Amino acid sequence: MTKSPSTLGIILFITTMVIFFVVYYFFSGINYFDISLKVNSFFLPILYAGGAFLSVKSYWNTHKVVSFRDAFKRAFIPMFIGGILSIFSIYTFLNFIDIDAKKLLNYQYVQRQKSELDAEYTSAKKILKHQKDIDELEQKYKEGLQRFNPESIKGKDMLTASHFSGYFAAILLFYVVLSVFFGAFFRTKTVQPQ
Repeated sequence: MTKSPSTLGIILFITTMVIFFVVYYFFSGINYFDISLKVNSFFLPILYAGGAFLSVKSYWNTHKVVSFRDAFKRAFIPMFIGGILSIFSIYTFLNFIDIDAKKLLNYQYVQRQKSELDAEYTSAKKILKHQKDIDELEQKYKEGLQRFNPESIKGKDMLTASHFSGYFAAILLFYVVLSVFFGAFFRTKTVQPQ
């Protein structure tokens, strides 16, 4: 039986939300941002690629001729439905239901950026030998620290509608590239008559 791309999209959405709430309930502590980032970077792309593959493969198994367009569409639709519903749901949850979780994520994001700046500074300082380079590094480090003073980070929000739109644009690019790959791989090769 050919699985409906819309049904697979809903399944991807439900699975994404289950993962979101598992991370939210069990890991919303000191490492909430890092764990969320790892899940979004490593686990969810594999999940969505698997859903796209299942959609295209089930269609490919039941049809003798599969065009690039059919395969592309069968891969893209489930990922798009699952992704857009997830983005809207997570945005709504963090901005209107649990604003404290949003504050925690924003705080941990800023702290992570500051620790990365400190780590870069420390590692660069160890390898620099000339005083001119060290002075330049010190100046850049002081400028970088200005981004983290209380006045600069006050009201800093990485979970606004515009940021979520940017995140989804990047995710859409992933969906398109993956769909093109599946479209090219699963299309039926036509043999030219001689």
